[in-house]
Amino acid sequence: MRLDVLNEIEVIIRGGEIGIVSKTAIAKIMGCDPRTVKKYMEGYVPKKRRTAKKKSKLDEFKNIIETKLELGCSSMAIYKYIQKDGYTGSYSLVADYSAKHRQEELKKATMRYETSPGLQAQVDWKESIKMTSKSGQIYEVNIFLMVLGYSRLKFLKLTSDRTQKTLFSCMNKAFEYFNGVPKEILFDNMPTVVDRANSRIGNVKINGKFMQYAKDIGFKVVTCRAYRPQTKGKVESLARLVDRLKVYNNEFKDYEELEKIVNNFMKDINNEVSQGTNERPVDRIKKETKYLLPLPNQDILKTYIASPKEYKVSKESMITYKGQKYSVPTYLIGELVSVKETNEYIHIYYTTNLITTHRKTDKFLNYHKEHLKEILQSDALKDMSEPEIEKFAEEYLHDYDNL
Repeated sequence: MRLDVLNEIEVIIRGGEIGIVSKTAIAKIMGCDPRTVKKYMEGYVPKKRRTAKKKSKLDEFKNIIETKLELGCSSMAIYKYIQKDGYTGSYSLVADYSAKHRQEELKKATMRYETSPGLQAQVDWKESIKMTSKSGQIYEVNIFLMVLGYSRLKFLKLTSDRTQKTLFSCMNKAFEYFNGVPKEILFDNMPTVVDRANSRIGNVKINGKFMQYAKDIGFKVVTCRAYRPQTKGKVESLARLVDRLKVYNNEFKDYEELEKIVNNFMKDINNEVSQGTNERPVDRIKKETKYLLPLPNQDILKTYIASPKEYKVSKESMITYKGQKYSVPTYLIGELVSVKETNEYIHIYYTTNLITTHRKTDKFLNYHKEHLKEILQSDALKDMSEPEIEKFAEEYLHDYDNL
């Protein structure tokens, strides 16, 4: 490349002398071939030479590193792993590349999940929360969380488990609460949504029944495993909000009252100004509702939450299950309840709500003291005072246990 020739031609052009000075004269002055001068005068722009990119020891391992980062592995764990595959570079190379890759993915995620109205919701569970009632009974519960991306309107539901049927039930109620369905819903890698046994690295397989549910309702399933803090920021901020429920320890009577506390809490946070939007969710949902998909047919929703076997509550406020009797609150007399059994407990539900839990025993009659007091007060001991009934119930249970 002759930069001197190119510069001389530019000077001549600026001076308006290009028609006066011949190519041969310029070539003679510059000591080059007239064809070189002609080429530059006709607009030839020399290409910059490409410097050969130095091959990094990391190049052949980048795909593996990115795959392992997606699984949440640390830089050190990845470094040790690829060393066994022949990597001879330093740990700092791996750490620097990992940090850069994470930042790039976080930026993509942030752009991706700042959603427009009606586009997206995010789902998660606040798992295994232990709450203590006024009587000292410990309830281990979960809170289902769904939040709309644009309005930040939140739906919370207290549950006793995280089964797929419970997930369907919670989502159905959330759609009713939102009065519509978002076009896509973002989930964590939860077993009720992702078929872990059939998933492969970089290729998540959605559970067949859940995928059919999504098709019937009309939303797209989006899974999120890597870079979770950004992509699921809205719902994880909500999970932190749920920690505010701890103040209600020792302040509720039973599961039903705890459920009311959660419902009231949901109303409160939807009326608070969101830090992300500087508006209240109850105000922004007015703009978002018209962009949501219509609610699905109720018959379709019911097929995914078909009821298990039910048991009628007797006049004694008890149900018979596998030859043994278990107490329930008296307001359920004459109602149908369902039972879920675990290794140590019998869980009794009314509709989808957990009513009470009994530890498995070999006794024929299984009472909770609160239930027994209600039973006695409503019938045999209705003329007694509450302290007298309390004492009678304690003596009855003590004698029965001894027997």
